[in-house]
Amino acid sequence: MFDLVTKYKRVIQVFLGLIALTFATWGIESYTRFRGAGDAVASVNGMKISQREFTDELRRQQDQVRKMFGRAIDPAALDTPGSRRTLLDSLIAQRLVASAALRGNLTVTDETLRDTIRSIPAFQDGGQFSKASYELVLRSQNPPMSPAQFESRLRYDLSLQQLARAVGDSAIAPRAVAQRLSALESQKREVADARILTQQFLSEAKIDEAKLKAHYDANQADFRTPERVRAEYVVLSAELLARQEPVTEAELKSAYEARAAQYRVDEQRRASHILVKSREEADKLLAELKESPGRFAELANKRSQDPGSAAKGGDLGWFGRGMMVKPFDEAVFKLKQNELQIVQSEFGYHVVRLTGIQSGKSRPLEEVRKELSAELARQKGAKKFAEAAENFSNLVYEQPDSLKPAAERFKLPVQSTGWIAKSASQELGALDNPKLLAALFSQDSIKNKRNTDAIEVGPSTLVAARVVEYQPAAQRSFEQVSGEIADLLRRREAAALAEKDGAAKLEQLRKGGDAGVKWSAPRTVSRRDAQGLPAEVLRRIVAADVSKLPAYLGMPVPETGYLLVRISKVMEAEAKPAEQQAADAGRASQMFGAAQYDAYVSSLRSRADIDISNANLERK
Repeated sequence: MFDLVTKYKRVIQVFLGLIALTFATWGIESYTRFRGAGDAVASVNGMKISQREFTDELRRQQDQVRKMFGRAIDPAALDTPGSRRTLLDSLIAQRLVASAALRGNLTVTDETLRDTIRSIPAFQDGGQFSKASYELVLRSQNPPMSPAQFESRLRYDLSLQQLARAVGDSAIAPRAVAQRLSALESQKREVADARILTQQFLSEAKIDEAKLKAHYDANQADFRTPERVRAEYVVLSAELLARQEPVTEAELKSAYEARAAQYRVDEQRRASHILVKSREEADKLLAELKESPGRFAELANKRSQDPGSAAKGGDLGWFGRGMMVKPFDEAVFKLKQNELQIVQSEFGYHVVRLTGIQSGKSRPLEEVRKELSAELARQKGAKKFAEAAENFSNLVYEQPDSLKPAAERFKLPVQSTGWIAKSASQELGALDNPKLLAALFSQDSIKNKRNTDAIEVGPSTLVAARVVEYQPAAQRSFEQVSGEIADLLRRREAAALAEKDGAAKLEQLRKGGDAGVKWSAPRTVSRRDAQGLPAEVLRRIVAADVSKLPAYLGMPVPETGYLLVRISKVMEAEAKPAEQQAADAGRASQMFGAAQYDAYVSSLRSRADIDISNANLERK
């Protein structure tokens, strides 16, 4: 494709999938840290996976879990032997692909790298690449990253994606398979459901004292109150320090003048083109357009080989120098308004018309005031934080019996918490950091009520805390929890009764009986349209045997009861237009491509020299 977005669409999609990982790990060292010592978790063809790299990646995944679910899930609970081995397998696969890419001399051109970076929304301002935004985003990461480091990392990631695409794109799904998958995906089934609720059996559930006591004795750990503390803490951050000394108008104007070149918007041009394969065809089009200039959009729509712009009458939108392939770029920036010209490029012959010119200009201060002010505030805050961090750490250490000296010195509020546990689900704000919680629950903090060290809990953010009150872990008595146990066991017993009743009704229905079931209104579902059904219920419905209708399904629903489903009609997919068939075939090929890539990685692994140190893998 000639159109820039169309041309690099797949590369950009791949990169956007990688950007979270790239910005989370920030650094090429994880790819080049192949030489290791005795702490290596594994070796892949001589390339080491160090314990530090493994631990960093494990921590990154735990951080992602914490961001997704908050304190509802303790990420440390995911640190199991099985999850460690799964993580190691993924790192081994990474090494195998990296090794294959190096052997294949896969490289990424400077042009591809540049175009990919220019296409990333985070680096754009007003839809155009901004060098200032690019550098600002890189500086704001933890740790900060230079453009050279980022470009080296991105070039590496894209080279690996070249290999993945080369393997995956070679897979072609057989037409019969693609058609069958498409038919199954579009098949619809008419269903109705009936719910047998746990609640209606609560009165029948009988729980005696012996069952309550037996459950308590067998699950005493569930009825322990964890150790907990009430604490106070202070937060020193670059953001807070920046707010203490706002950016002045003089500083803003001075920075704007010093960065005038950054706010220069280069000349932009707008053009339309008709892409054809031969010079002869291009000459004929040019002659037609000279006679009838108003037919450009019509001819582009009918005859252009660039579908990305043909549908828009050949319009390519606004672009700056260097954003198009070189011959096209050079020609367009020499044309006059509405002038026509034929240009040859690697894609074919372009009949080009220049449709717009925007002269270069400088963005005024008012237009950039907000972003410039924010950047200057971050810089001031970072500078003040760098100057204050050591003194803050020293103060909370040298005066361990109180946080007030540090708070007064840096004009920080001393904040208080309610009762908090070390690992229970809770919203802790600035204290939501495993290292800080470990320090707060240390014996020194609990027994001596001393300040914790100043601990970095985020980029340019230090927190020091101290215990105000402590309660040790305690076993709740049977009398205290008997009511909770009774409610739990009563719900379980009612759920068992609901399931038993539902299974009996299902059996009657399958034998042709009525079973006294009140069905919901029928609705039509498919793999593409669940109509609000849970994924597992839909999976059971579309997989059910429908050789004889109506067909019946039954399944227990946790915390709710039992669900009965009646499938009364099956509607096969209607004939699809060619465009939809092509899209379905493309999805099938993607599935085959993914499977082929997995098989390729497996083959690399079968031929690789892999040595795993179980002792280092299990070491925490």
